[in-house]
Amino acid sequence: MPLTSTIRIAVTSDEAGVTDIQWEADDAPEAGPQPAGSMILALWDAERRNALRIDLWTRSMTVDDMNDFVFQTLLSLADTYRAATNDEALMADIKIFAREFAEKASAAEKASAAEKASAAEQRRQDG
Repeated sequence: MPLTSTIRIAVTSDEAGVTDIQWEADDAPEAGPQPAGSMILALWDAERRNALRIDLWTRSMTVDDMNDFVFQTLLSLADTYRAATNDEALMADIKIFAREFAEKASAAEKASAAEKASAAEQRRQDG
């Protein structure tokens, strides 16, 4: 007997962007709406051979959180790819790329934080 599950996503926004993302599903681990800071929804249109995507994130999503979200999404995509294709080698390549991404994103975030701290110190000294 087929099982159907409904997934509901509610997005609240204003002129400045997305303020809130809530989701719930019939078979979710927890009942009721759950908050999300970001989401990626990808659907495959086989007729047009095209991925249809919705990428959203709230204004409160930090760069550090986005880095973690993208890293974990890449790891998940690698596992999904392996499960669908049995291609261990390409899965490993995707995971290597994900780790390289995480290292570069972390270094960029640290450099940005250092620049901000330096600029703040300069303003304090000039102040």
